[in-house]
Amino acid sequence: MRIDKFLNSVNITKRRSVAQDMIANGVVSINDKVVKPSKDVAVGDVISISYLNGVKKYSVLSIPTVKSTPKSEQDKYVKEIA
Repeated sequence: MRIDKFLNSVNITKRRSVAQDMIANGVVSINDKVVKPSKDVAVGDVISISYLNGVKKYSVLSIPTVKSTPKSEQDKYVKEIA
């Protein structure tokens, strides 16, 4: 699954366009490499998002098969790491 779709489907971003803007501005990286919106996410990847007040990192646990998942099921797909 593409990184922009993944961020939206697991509720890290509210809209795919927001994810695409973040990626275009270079604040999203996978395994410490800045990515393009078309980059595929794999299980075990570490996604880092640089915000103004710090960096959040997420470990990919599984890839969703549906377009959007409930916020309550987010922990099935990603785990926030320190």
